[in-house]
Amino acid sequence: MASIDLLPLAIALLIGIPAFGSCIGIGLASMKMLESVARQPELAPELQTRYFLAVGVTDGAFIIATGIGLWFATANPFQ
Repeated sequence: MASIDLLPLAIALLIGIPAFGSCIGIGLASMKMLESVARQPELAPELQTRYFLAVGVTDGAFIIATGIGLWFATANPFQ
């Protein structure tokens, strides 16, 4: 079995695993942010700013992995 045969599987894993992790992380962050706002509504603007910063960093892993996966799909460095 040549490495070119495993390329679609590798790309799917390279995109799928970070996407799954990113979704779990964003879901947990959203849950905690909503809990915090429910407990102390006066801190909502500060918590919202920190939430969006954390979600952006968490989502960055997925976007980078998608870019690398698509690069492997088109450039195919394994030939």
